[in-house]
Amino acid sequence: MTDKREAGGGLVETMVAAAIAGVVFLGTMGAVEHAARFVRHADSVTKAQSIAQSRLETKRSVGWKFLLDEDLDGDGVPDTVMRDDGVEPDRMAGDRIYSAMADHNGLTEVWTIELNRSGPLASVGQVIITSTVTVEGPNGRRELRMETIRSNPAFVGSAQ
Repeated sequence: MTDKREAGGGLVETMVAAAIAGVVFLGTMGAVEHAARFVRHADSVTKAQSIAQSRLETKRSVGWKFLLDEDLDGDGVPDTVMRDDGVEPDRMAGDRIYSAMADHNGLTEVWTIELNRSGPLASVGQVIITSTVTVEGPNGRRELRMETIRSNPAFVGSAQ
């Protein structure tokens, strides 16, 4: 006759194997969830970089006199006029930093144009253009910031 132990696993051995498999499965699911969160954050950072770079390229390509206007929907009519009046998102009135803000599907962008001296835009030699996009990540809120300098074409030999 055959002993029960030799004939196959008993109920206890099956339950132990199921418990071990469950622990391994839970550990794997935790790793997958962590990886998915990382991928979502990386996607948000990539979108933030694209938004900031696009804003800088747009501001570098428009005519100098349209630098403080923003045609967000491309219909030829300015949707946003950048202001230096101390009202959100502008930090302080009269500091020569013009600001505007937009929401891009949960990513908040604030862009600024800082004049290198006082006076109207036409009399300024150059500006610093900054785009800052706020990204929510696993470790809290982070900002991605890009800047460029643009010179007034009236002072460098070409007219726009």
